[in-house]
Amino acid sequence: MSIDVKRLGSVDTGGTDADAEQWNRFVEQSPQGTPFHRYEALEACADHSGSDLHTLVGYKGQEPVGIFPGFGLTTAGLGTLFSPPPNLLVPYLGPALLNHQKLSTRKAERRHQQFVESCLDLLAQEVGYRYGHLRTTTRYDDLRPLQWGGFEVSPAYTYVVDVDRPDDEMLASFSSDARKNVRNTDADAYEITEGDASDVRRIVGMVADRYAEQDEPYDLTPEFAVDLYEALPEGSIRPTVCHADGEFVGGILAVDGGETIYRWQGAVDFDCDLPVNDLLDWHLMTAGRERGATAYDLIGANTQRLNKYKAKWSPELSAYHVAEFGHPVIRAAAHLYKQYG
Repeated sequence: MSIDVKRLGSVDTGGTDADAEQWNRFVEQSPQGTPFHRYEALEACADHSGSDLHTLVGYKGQEPVGIFPGFGLTTAGLGTLFSPPPNLLVPYLGPALLNHQKLSTRKAERRHQQFVESCLDLLAQEVGYRYGHLRTTTRYDDLRPLQWGGFEVSPAYTYVVDVDRPDDEMLASFSSDARKNVRNTDADAYEITEGDASDVRRIVGMVADRYAEQDEPYDLTPEFAVDLYEALPEGSIRPTVCHADGEFVGGILAVDGGETIYRWQGAVDFDCDLPVNDLLDWHLMTAGRERGATAYDLIGANTQRLNKYKAKWSPELSAYHVAEFGHPVIRAAAHLYKQYG
């Protein structure tokens, strides 16, 4: 029996509440599912990228075997396929599998290949893409079906901290300056709290200012970040802010995926004497662990100038993958979407 791929909802009118609920159940069941895979997040991505959302579900008989969110865009007159869409700084998306752990290796691989092949065939018909760019999660580790579908796959990297440990064990693994900053900073000198939509705007604005100071582009808008904050279930986006002497001195926009906390965006006031970044990261690690998280994803290990700070937390290097489709000339024209910032 082959894999039957169906669209959940309409590309023109979107899905119903029932469609969204069903999709989100699949996201929650998949090992590769993230908050960015949720239907509300996908709709926000489509709205802010001006793309057409394609929410595909594969079935083996009545059993769901995977979901594949795709975004169709016309770029330079060409049909293009993205997951996630460009210029939103969403770190991961791509396909996510269901009900495959119980299968033998042979059956799981065959089902996976058929699912991806069927999705790509349908997307080729609906999007007519001549260029494609996918960025998968760290838990989507078999990229062969995409390669067999004509995509060129390359690894990229992030750092992940194991937070499923006692405080003393975690601290002992950190660099000496991280340990000192966490242990020795006067707790009365600062306050860390979880903010609201206004803090989402403030954090994104502060990050944008930092990029502007370095003459670097920064594509994330406060409007998109706030839309995600308001659309996703409460607690999915956590704007975590630090105040000293009543003044805002920095914040991190974290994404709570349950088992994994993602350090999405963050910036601090460099004129502040406190180690604000260290204090915020430590708070997010320990607060996430109290909610049941086991991992803290620092989002990216591909930028050399940033890796020294991230490596101080003694993280594990973890690979995710970029899959790209199209003739080299077309790929060169698609310069708008090369890496996560």
